[in-house]
Formats: sequence, structure tokens, C-alpha cells
Amino acid sequence: MTRGRPARAAAASLATTLAVVLLAACSGADSEPSPGPASSAAEGSGSSSPRPSPSPTTASPSPAASPTPGPTGTPTPDDVLAGWTLEQKVGQLLMVGVSVSDPAAVSAESVRDKHVGNVFLHGRSKAGVEATRELVDEYTGLVSRRSTHGTPLLVATDQEGGLVQVLQGPGFSEIPKATEQATWKPATLQDRAEGWGDELAAAGVNLNLAPVMDLVDEDDAADNPPIGYFGRNYGDTPRSVVRSANAFGAGQRAAGVEPVIKHFPGLGRVTQNTDTDSRVTDDVTTRDDASVRVFARGIEAGARYVMMSSAVYDRIDPDEPAVFSPVVVEDVLRGDLGFDGVVMTDDVSAAAQVQDRSPGERAVDAVDAGVDLVLASADPSVAPAMADALVAKARKDPDFAEKVDASARRVLAAKAATLPPR
Repeated sequence: MTRGRPARAAAASLATTLAVVLLAACSGADSEPSPGPASSAAEGSGSSSPRPSPSPTTASPSPAASPTPGPTGTPTPDDVLAGWTLEQKVGQLLMVGVSVSDPAAVSAESVRDKHVGNVFLHGRSKAGVEATRELVDEYTGLVSRRSTHGTPLLVATDQEGGLVQVLQGPGFSEIPKATEQATWKPATLQDRAEGWGDELAAAGVNLNLAPVMDLVDEDDAADNPPIGYFGRNYGDTPRSVVRSANAFGAGQRAAGVEPVIKHFPGLGRVTQNTDTDSRVTDDVTTRDDASVRVFARGIEAGARYVMMSSAVYDRIDPDEPAVFSPVVVEDVLRGDLGFDGVVMTDDVSAAAQVQDRSPGERAVDAVDAGVDLVLASADPSVAPAMADALVAKARKDPDFAEKVDASARRVLAAKAATLPPR
């Protein structure tokens, strides 16, 4: 493959025809295949597990420093957030799903009207690189310099390989599942991952919700529905996971695509799927477990983004799913592991695990726990309610408003480090 660094997504004219994105239908969560010989190919949704198609090494860089806000949380004139409205700051904390086959009107409306600053391409597409780039350009064209202060969109997708590969067709390689990738030498995997990253970059994608760093016990892989059953794990030892996942991440970064390591603190031991089941619990993992330490190695290798699991971890915090737990996010991920980059949720729009809370409560609880980026992919219709809830909470609660500012700064710092300004 001949490689050149593709240009990033260019802003399309605001006059671009948006017929494809102004359709009224909203995509909902599809049913998960039950493990078994008849399970079919999956639809990616930025979630912890694949969904069935209806048919066929260095230390982690610190985010760019910004001046400390004033005593009440008000940005000082030279602060990166100076001039931003609360609504604009909240928009940077959200990522809305865009169906690659049938975009819902609410996805475009969220970007244009709610200042949502990030999109996730979900579903399944065999349209190829050029068609994907056209879709991406329609969304980047919705972002005005005035509304986002020149800050570009994060354009994300799920391009792990195997059953989890959203983008296919002309210009996209067929990527094997992680268990096969793990059999390659790290240099080979890194080289191929760079090629896959080149393809994403050519399509305008700059964030890949991969690699999976979940540690799956070999003997229990078939009983681990979200990861092991589908071969999404990079082998079954900490050494194999670290070696291969870090090689994949290095290759993606070399192509200008930021990887997201997931699903902290590990989904390799659960026996249910957070997308389709509630009360999913891990009663084994501790805060100093091997499954946590593999993420530490991913952070040491340069990961700027970490995705949270939505499972409950009885031996870390038995009271809250990890994505809503200050203990898991602040004490373990940021405290024990020293991560100072962007923490994001798994899909919290349609997952069964989080349906005991309203969409607004999910967004507020995640940010309150220390999460920076809330993903609403499978059901983008909830994104406006999430934005409104975050704004309302920040207006009432100065402490929460400071958390919004801190998260917005981390997102902006990560973008500034990796994306060209508009």
C-alpha cells in the first residue's frame, strides 16, 4: 500500500445540500445477537459490543496547560474558554451518533443548534472512503467558526476489525478480528494499523474507538458476551494485550487518527452485555488488578482517550456503574493511573445498563463523576436532552459548572494537540 498522510476533513460550505442528514427517522438500539453458532455480523454503535446487521512508547502527553480560571470558575481573559457560552462549552462534552446509512435529522440539529462538537459514525456502510468523506464534510460544514471558536469536530467511528468495523467498501481494508491481529509481530501490526488509519483519515475520521484493552481469561472467553465471544480481545495474557493494543494504537496515531482504549476498568470478566442487559456486574476485578494495569500501560504508551465501561465493579465501587463512579474515574483512572487526558463514556443513549436514568441524568452523572465526553450514538435523539440537562445543572450548581469547564478544557486541549484549527 502506498501511504501518504491524508488531509483532515475540510469544512464544506454551509450551503451544502443536507438532504441526506435531514431525514426524520431516528436510529434506535438494535438487538444483540445471542452467543451461538447462528450469530451474524454486528452493527457498530460505539458501544461495548457488536450489534447484528439486519442483513448480510512514551509517557502520556499532558494536555496543553491553560490559565487557572477565576475564583468563581469564570474564565480569565487569556483562558482557553474565554468568550465561550455555557451552551458552547457543554457542546464540546457531547458526541452524537450519525448513521452511515440513514442519518437522522436530530444528528445535524444537535451539531447546528445545540453546539454538539463531536460526531460518531455508526451502523454499517459499504459505500467506501469517498462517500464517507462526503458525509463527514456535510457535518463539518455545519460547524461555524463563530459557534465553536474555530474548534474542529472530533469525527469518530468503530474500526476495530472482525465484527466491529463500521466503514467498509472501496478504499477500506477488511480488518481481521483482534485475536488474529494479536498473532502478528508488533511491527507488522503497527504498520498495518497505520494503513487502516490512513484510510480513516482519508474519509475524514480522526478518532477511532479502538483498540479494546479488555483482559479476557482464556478459559472463560466463550462466556464473556461483549468481548471474548466475538474475538475482540488481543489474546488472553496481559503481555499480549499490551503488546498488540499498543502497536495498533501507535499505527493509528502515525496516520493522524487518535485511538481510544476501552473499556476501563475492563469488560473481560462479565457474563452479560451492558448493551442488552441491566445490572451487569464484575465481582472479581480490583483497583490494582491485572485488567487495570494493562490500561496503565496503554496510557504510558501515549493514549489521550480512555472509554469507560458501564458495568458495576463490586470490588471497586459496588454502588455505581463505572461510567458514573467518581471512585473509578477520579480515584482509580486519574489518581492511581495518573491519566490526564479525555475520559469518555461508552454509548449511554440506548444501553440497557443505564436505562434506569433519564438521558439527562446519564449525561449529568457521567460528567459529575469526572467523565469529559458523553457518547449518544445508537439513539441520537437523546442528545438535545443531554445538552439541556448539562446546561441546567451547571447554571444551578457552581461546583458542577467548574467540572464542565474542566472537561471542556481537556477536550479542547486534546483537539489542539492533534487537530488543525478550522
